[in-house]
Amino acid sequence: MKRNLVKLTITLIAAVLLTLVISYSYSRLSSSNRPSDQPQVPALTTVFSLSPSLQFKNGERIEDNVHLRWVREHLGIDIHYLWTAPDSTFTTKLKLHLLNGKKMPDIVPVRTDIVHDLIDSGQFMAVDELIDQYASPVWKDALQEDPSVWYPYIRNGKRYAIPILDYNYNSDTIMWIREDWLKNVGLDVPKTLPEIEEVLDAFTNRDPDRNGKNDTYGLAVSLQHSFNTWMSDISWVFGMYGTLPSQWNKVERGHLSYGSVQEQAKQGLMTLTKWKSAGYFADEAMWQDEEMAATLFSQGKAGVIVGPHWMRYWPLDSLKLNNPDANIIAVPLPEGPAPTSYYRANPPRNGAILINKNMAKPELLFTYMNYLFENQGMGKGSYQYGLAEDYDYTVVNGKPTADRTLIPGGYVHVSAYTLTYDGARIPSRWYENVAREEKQALISQLPRRKPTEFWGPPTPTMKEKWEQLLQMEHETYLQILYGKKDISFFDEFVRRWSANGGMQIEQEVNQWYSSTVPISK
Repeated sequence: MKRNLVKLTITLIAAVLLTLVISYSYSRLSSSNRPSDQPQVPALTTVFSLSPSLQFKNGERIEDNVHLRWVREHLGIDIHYLWTAPDSTFTTKLKLHLLNGKKMPDIVPVRTDIVHDLIDSGQFMAVDELIDQYASPVWKDALQEDPSVWYPYIRNGKRYAIPILDYNYNSDTIMWIREDWLKNVGLDVPKTLPEIEEVLDAFTNRDPDRNGKNDTYGLAVSLQHSFNTWMSDISWVFGMYGTLPSQWNKVERGHLSYGSVQEQAKQGLMTLTKWKSAGYFADEAMWQDEEMAATLFSQGKAGVIVGPHWMRYWPLDSLKLNNPDANIIAVPLPEGPAPTSYYRANPPRNGAILINKNMAKPELLFTYMNYLFENQGMGKGSYQYGLAEDYDYTVVNGKPTADRTLIPGGYVHVSAYTLTYDGARIPSRWYENVAREEKQALISQLPRRKPTEFWGPPTPTMKEKWEQLLQMEHETYLQILYGKKDISFFDEFVRRWSANGGMQIEQEVNQWYSSTVPISK
């Protein structure tokens, strides 16, 4: 009986083993003779900085959206985000990852000075040969339009990041003003310093919105970060006296000098102090960032704001939603007593992309970017309207249209989902992307544009002392503006700035300029 039971057990075990072997062999044979149901898609890893203005629809998010699906389906590339962070914390998080030796993604798109820390870490490759080998003619030509876009990323003659290109003049500032308020107070568009002061006084004290309340300001200003900033800017006031603060300006004989310590900056501060005492802008300006200050204008509480030509579409578009009768116009910045009244401007660059030395297939980035430049950049077909139908453009009666009011479910800026945050922009094609009124304002003041002349990497003394000097500058300007210090303290600030590294930095900046710019030009 026991012997029969043992034989039965052995027979059953052998049968089970035989079945497993046959099943495994059949599985191997089947998989080798049929295509995979889910073919492997090459992946590109990255990180993303989430702007407060970033919007989605249809329940999407940056990790899953119409653009990522399009890239996978049409280019065969899977974009994977290792992590994301809001703009306000992105640079800090990236710096912590760098300091703690954490894994870096294949590519890192950045828009802040953290780019220098990343380059100097040695973890990212020079891009010269990659561009020669993989970049399309359209993208190469765009990158060659303005040599200065490369200046910050050059180390020992090699380029270690690819500029994220912008349109020419896209950051140039113009004046946005409430035309309906001008009519209510009986004034014309201001063209001079006395005229803008008259307008600011009327917008502050003469009830320009006709609501019977003393609740408006002449000007929306951001002073939280700098006196020279990308939106809600105030640097143009200094420009009326012949300098621009917080940037390196060319003075006599090609020498570069820091605008914030020039005598003309003192005159600009005196004018701003007078405006502050008169209540032309809010006390809260010192705490408001650029977008918070712009909200003051959008909510109908300020009548003048200075910033780029595209502000009509964001953030000033909400003004019409709040007040359909409101009317804003774009005009050139007023001129002051100086022979030339300057305004801030930048090269056509809005950040950079770095490529990890350990990226196995850097050509994936070039496949992606080449397609964007050859199609969106050149405005081919439907790409002249947008990147995704029923997201940033739609089709009506068989014809594409960029009319945002016709897009089902509303407009979202799909270019903001791209690896460059802006899609593909060719600097020289700016003319096609600016409305007529704004274009006229830009062109009329072009002789007065004054970009900073220093775009190189931080100099040795900058690395050691620049942050402290910037903090001292900002605190001094605010103290004078808000009456904590007399205007005479400006001279003491200049002396301290020079003695605490400023003079040495100026020498180093000029050494970079004389050795780099003539060669590049």
